[in-house]
Amino acid sequence: MADPKSREVVLYVQSRRAITSFYRPPISTAEGAPGVSVNVGAASVTGGETRGATLEGGIADQPIYFLSDDQARCVALTEDLAARRGYQVTVTDIGKAGRIERLVAEHLRGVQTFPVLIAPSGRRLEGVDAFTEERLCEIMPTDMKSIRAFTYLKVKGGDFDRIRDQLVSFPEIKELHFLTGDWDIFVVLEFAASDARKRHVLDFVTAKIRGLPEIIDTSTIVPEYSLTKFPQ
Repeated sequence: MADPKSREVVLYVQSRRAITSFYRPPISTAEGAPGVSVNVGAASVTGGETRGATLEGGIADQPIYFLSDDQARCVALTEDLAARRGYQVTVTDIGKAGRIERLVAEHLRGVQTFPVLIAPSGRRLEGVDAFTEERLCEIMPTDMKSIRAFTYLKVKGGDFDRIRDQLVSFPEIKELHFLTGDWDIFVVLEFAASDARKRHVLDFVTAKIRGLPEIIDTSTIVPEYSLTKFPQ
């Protein structure tokens, strides 16, 4: 079983302090004291916003922050893929962190743009353009939902197009690679996890593939465990 820490990633984002001159009427305090009002300060434009307030008499504003749409999209994409691939994401907003904390954060040394995703291995994605489904899947590899097996084929002379069309007609065959050397074709097979027993795979190879008149020999590999970085 995988170490839980190998399934934890950290996503650093950088929000900005919201500044607005949009008029908001004064509202009374929770206590409803006469003659005391709260002026709503800068407004947040993100979900879960908190609004700063200034009490007449000099109480300072609590700062309000917002996240740009492109960074928010990266957060949503990361959280969605992490949930599907069994990872835990911690989102840290450095816009709200102190300057010293930011400078001493080892993972952020040399970072120029945000967001930044840190994998357990230390590998990272930096900047909104790096946040694609393919790149995130590389950062967060996962157990395969289906099982793949691999078969080498030796073929006697025949119609190339016919052999190819016969092989690709089987739904279990996902890829064909034609080779030079001891073997003529390399085949990638895929089976549902419920069907992925070694005997099931070998039954398919012997009954279906070796049943083709052009196939004279096969050699099949059935992995014990598979991990993928491809989207599933």
